[in-house]
Amino acid sequence: MRKIIFLAILGIVFSVTSQTKEITLQEIWSGAFSADRMNELNSMNGDFYSVLNFDRASGTSSVDKYSYETQLKVATIVDSKDLYNLQYFTSYAFNADETKLLLGTDFKQVYRYSYKGTYYIYDIATKQLDLLGKDIQEPTFSPDSKKVAYAKENNLYVRNIEENREIKVTKDGKVNAIINGTTDWVYEEEFAFVKAFDWSKDSNYVAFLRFDETDVPQFSMNVTGNELYPSMHTFKYPKAGEKNAKVSLKLFNVSDKSVTNIDLGGYEYIPRIQWTNKPNVLSVTTLNRKQNDLKLYFFDAKTNTSKVVLNEVDEAYVDVQDDLTFLDDNSFIWTSEKDGYNHIYHYDENGTLKNQVTKGNWDVTKYYGFNKDTKKVYYQSVENGSINRGVYSVSIDGSAKQLLSPKSGHSNASFSKNMKYFINTHSSSTKVPTYTLYDGAGTKLKTLKDNLELQVKMKGYKMSKKEFFTYNINGNDLNMWMIKPKDFDPNKKYPLLLFQYSGPGSQQVANRWNSNNDYWHQLLAQKGIIIACVDGRGTGYKGRDFKKVTQKELGKYEVEDQIAAAKFFSTEPYVDAKNIGIWGWSYGGFMSTNCLLQGNDVFSMAIAVAPVTSWRFYDTIYTERYMTTPQENASGYDNNSPITHADKLKGDYLLVHGSGDDNVHVQNTTRMVNALVEANKQFDLFIYPDRTHGIYRGKNTRLHLFTKMTNFVLNSLKN
Repeated sequence: MRKIIFLAILGIVFSVTSQTKEITLQEIWSGAFSADRMNELNSMNGDFYSVLNFDRASGTSSVDKYSYETQLKVATIVDSKDLYNLQYFTSYAFNADETKLLLGTDFKQVYRYSYKGTYYIYDIATKQLDLLGKDIQEPTFSPDSKKVAYAKENNLYVRNIEENREIKVTKDGKVNAIINGTTDWVYEEEFAFVKAFDWSKDSNYVAFLRFDETDVPQFSMNVTGNELYPSMHTFKYPKAGEKNAKVSLKLFNVSDKSVTNIDLGGYEYIPRIQWTNKPNVLSVTTLNRKQNDLKLYFFDAKTNTSKVVLNEVDEAYVDVQDDLTFLDDNSFIWTSEKDGYNHIYHYDENGTLKNQVTKGNWDVTKYYGFNKDTKKVYYQSVENGSINRGVYSVSIDGSAKQLLSPKSGHSNASFSKNMKYFINTHSSSTKVPTYTLYDGAGTKLKTLKDNLELQVKMKGYKMSKKEFFTYNINGNDLNMWMIKPKDFDPNKKYPLLLFQYSGPGSQQVANRWNSNNDYWHQLLAQKGIIIACVDGRGTGYKGRDFKKVTQKELGKYEVEDQIAAAKFFSTEPYVDAKNIGIWGWSYGGFMSTNCLLQGNDVFSMAIAVAPVTSWRFYDTIYTERYMTTPQENASGYDNNSPITHADKLKGDYLLVHGSGDDNVHVQNTTRMVNALVEANKQFDLFIYPDRTHGIYRGKNTRLHLFTKMTNFVLNSLKN
């Protein structure tokens, strides 16, 4: 008898007679099962927060102020009904003393995180509204509130608000050549930031990045559009092994309007810049091209000198994080995996370790902040099992640790600026998301949203329980879940569909409320299919070694684990071993394709949506972090590429891609198509014109996609 370690068996407990309805695709993609969520809060000075509210009837918007303690609205800060030349706005940002607002409207998306928009400066006391500019990016008040820095047309600007005078800091900005103050495509996508400038604490300096992407190879995508002739979208995209943009760090001196270069020696990337609490000291993070040697520099703007205060080296790679926090004495908080798990560290201003704040064979998954009055650090971790998330506090010396949230399930906190309150979002596989107000000591003050209506609504549907367990595969206890048909009969045999993503540091086996994918999985279970998910080697929240074992071999160990998991499931008496499928999106599509080909003795079908089919086609930063370059690791790239194994196709294969995918280019799919054609293999292909990586845009797009996928699953996995 197999040894299975059960983590938990969690299910929605409803009476059998109440569960009568079946989930439909139309309901899933119309938002019928969406949980009621809180508007995004912006913590203010003191015990208050603000919310951007919309009045759908009038088409206007407002910024309203609320009390954390009472949860009551105490003021309307600005209402577009009172603005004669601005009907509505869709973003806002305060200055430091909360006397002014930046109001944004008319946004046009550039890439995943970047937008251009029209911005106004609003004076709260005088109610005066002034246009800052159109088609600008990332406007940011200076700490003294006298100036605003922003990017436009690849140049950096500073506007003196008091004098209404604009300074053009750079003049060499050019599309597909020079970028000042914002990031290029690959930095935005893989280092997850757009604003590449920062004000010093005394407002005397602006540090910014300059990207010279002149020599970066261009990528072009055909845009079908609605015109008679298609157009071409061309942008700089450095693929693995190709040239990156040359990135330099610049310093703008506000008083004399000079721009100087900051010399940091040798590096490939500058993924973070941040001024410390000393007005003249800038912190700069650099990485080498392999991303396994990270240096934290302190640059002194007065002496024009820099020094390395922290150096992290790893045989695989060092993750870039946003946890760097400077305390009043300019000591700093840092997170690192250097002891084998991600933990919080406290260093003095010279980079000497004062204390490891958290310790244990578990990962810190989020750092929330530091309360200087109580000397407490707040964080999220997996201390209660890798499928759960808890919110904790601990003294900066590592003592007096306290769990502030429910023990099981998934909790995520949004703290007030002064760290005195937090709103906890909690869910589990059996509980819809709830929003609860706590104080910093973990005392529950008030339930803000309980989503009881959705919880009750789901009682009317044939929802199956999600069973969580682990099983030892290839020497590792892997986390798994399984959803069986509601009327499951252990004496029958059922088709099985595996779902996974499997990318480095990812997680799909988590004790949280259903996503749209899970509603779809419930729909398939209603139709007599068992759904299972396995987080294999390379996924996250089980320590450094488990995550980084796939280094230089993306698609090797992950595929071995999914094939082994399918073989394990196939020996269960209730699983039809001849009808096992697998599906995934992006990295998951790369995996499902590989599994169908290399595991053709166990998998009979696969769906791959927007898959990578060769890491040679993907960008430098992500790919080389895990694979080094193709020049250094050709076998790692090619041996694990689905294209290499196209001749092994035996089962049913559905390949889906958006032709407007600027991330995983449709080139991946067309190259896979060519390989399958050359091998004379039949398969199904569907291209969504001009859709990006998420395949969302346009009426009924997601409904159409999941209808196609549903039909394919039901036709391929014979029940």
